[in-house]
Amino acid sequence: MAGPLSIQQVDAIIDKVQRSSYQRFTELINNDELHYLCETTINVLREQSTLVEMPAPVVICGDLQGQFTDLMRIFDTLGAPPKKNYLFLGNYVNRGKQGMEIAVLLFCYKIKYADNVVLLRGSSECSKTNRSGGFLDEITRRYGQENAQLLWDHFNQTFSWLPYVGLVGKKILCVHSGLSPTMYDLQQLGSLRRPALDPTNPSLELDILFADPEPGTNGFRANKRGQSVMFGENVVTNISKQFSVNVIVRGHQVVREGVDYFADRRLVTVFSVPHLSTSQNAAFPGAVLIIGEDLHQSTKVFQPR
Repeated sequence: MAGPLSIQQVDAIIDKVQRSSYQRFTELINNDELHYLCETTINVLREQSTLVEMPAPVVICGDLQGQFTDLMRIFDTLGAPPKKNYLFLGNYVNRGKQGMEIAVLLFCYKIKYADNVVLLRGSSECSKTNRSGGFLDEITRRYGQENAQLLWDHFNQTFSWLPYVGLVGKKILCVHSGLSPTMYDLQQLGSLRRPALDPTNPSLELDILFADPEPGTNGFRANKRGQSVMFGENVVTNISKQFSVNVIVRGHQVVREGVDYFADRRLVTVFSVPHLSTSQNAAFPGAVLIIGEDLHQSTKVFQPR
C-alpha cells in the first residue's frame, strides 16, 4: 500500500473499523494504514478553509471523548454519512479508550464525503492536551512504544489541519468552545493560522478552543481554566448581531441533559455521549442537535446504557 489512499482502500478501512472490537482493531488496521490515512486526510483538509460552510439539514455532534460505541449508536439511530450530513464540534479523543476508532472512522468519512462531513478542531485535538489527556497512552497501549510517538505525531499533524469554525445555512455559527474579544468577521475566521499543533496563548484560535460562557459575567474576563477567557451573555448577543447569525453552537463542556442553553437560547452547548458524574453519583445523557432545512432545531437524546 502506498499513500495517499484510494477510495477503495478507504472503504476497506471503514469496513474494518465497523466490524472491529477494542481487541481486534490493532489486528485489522496496521501501523502503515494509519499513516497513509492521516496523509490522505491532510490532503483533503488543505482544500478547505478554516471556516467551512454547510447547508441544512445537518446533525451537529458535540464531544465524543473516545466513546466509539456511542458514536456508532448515533449513526445507527440517525444514519451515517452520506445518508445524513454531520458537523462535529471536536473532542474526538481523550478520556474514553477508543479515540483511535473515532478519529479513523471520521477521517475516512471526511475523505469519502468531504462535503457531507465537517470535522471541527476541539481542545483535545491539541498535542499538549492529548499528550496528558489519554490519547498518547491509548496509542502506546495499542500499537506499542516503538510505534506510538510517530503515530501520535501524525494524528496531531492531521488535527492541526482541522477547521476551527462551521457555518450552517449562513445563520448558525459553530465552534468547539467559545468566542473571543479578537473575533471580528467571517473573512477573518476563514483565514486563521494553520497548521499549529498548539495555538499560541493568547490568540483567537485558543479562544475558539477553550473560552467558556459564564452567567453573570459582563463582557470578557480571564478563564478559570488558566488560559483563554470567560464571556457573558452580552458577548453572545453582540457577536450574533455582528455576524448576522441566529444562534451559536458549541461543545467543550459536560451538560446534564446533553444540551444546555445560554443568553436567551442564542448559545447552545452540545455534549453528545452519555457520561458518569462521580461527584454527583449520577449518569447523564448525551444529545445531538438536529438542524432542519428551515433551520428549525430539535434534539435527539441518548440515555446512558
